[in-house]
Amino acid sequence: MARRLLMQTLRRSARRATLAACLGLMAAPVTAEITSARYTDETSRYAHGVLGDAIEYGTLELTLKDGKRLALTLPQDRVFEDIAPRLVDMDGGGAPEVIVVESSQTGGARLAIYDETGLRAATPHIGQRNRWLAPIGAADLDGDGHIEVAYIDRPHLAKTLRVWRFQDNQLTQMASQAGLTNHRIGEDFISGGIRDCGDGPEMITVNANWSEVMATRFDGKTLSPRALGPFEGQTSLKRALDCKPL
Repeated sequence: MARRLLMQTLRRSARRATLAACLGLMAAPVTAEITSARYTDETSRYAHGVLGDAIEYGTLELTLKDGKRLALTLPQDRVFEDIAPRLVDMDGGGAPEVIVVESSQTGGARLAIYDETGLRAATPHIGQRNRWLAPIGAADLDGDGHIEVAYIDRPHLAKTLRVWRFQDNQLTQMASQAGLTNHRIGEDFISGGIRDCGDGPEMITVNANWSEVMATRFDGKTLSPRALGPFEGQTSLKRALDCKPL
């Protein structure tokens, strides 16, 4: 599947530096820049299967611009329950941070941001095992100079879009909107994303019953969703992301 093709199963060499998440990553030079990230160390210790199988990941591996690799290994009570890490410059520093989904055996999923020095920020865990979130993306959604990250909280249950602002190494929830989703149980991909058709960013999802493609704007305080047209499979979502009429 596409999700698994992103991951290699080769074992890393003994030279790789691996530390527990609670301790953070091995210190890297201040000039270090992340050029790629991937999940490794497949595990079945978190039996949820929301992405189509029982395999999740225990380690986040970062590759730096100078070729060095750093690895973050989660403790046994957490996994990366995700498709792939996302590289986004969250703080405007000119180098990307890494956005991931972590799940706890007792608290369910949270969205977390890492850089080459370790954990930068995270949302609270949803609060219950086997409760997940599906990222939409990250952008300066309201044009204020700060990056927001958006996800659907429990896309199969609560179906609620949440927007969090990253500022001063903290994630603060700014707004939420019920009735939207971007994932169906068993799919190894997340639908939709963020587009900009020349008038600012919009979050592309579907409505709660998968009948319409939705575009949602954030003005700094509130979310304003509107229907773009009927949902007719991934082709309609791709057209929306490409700023084409449905």
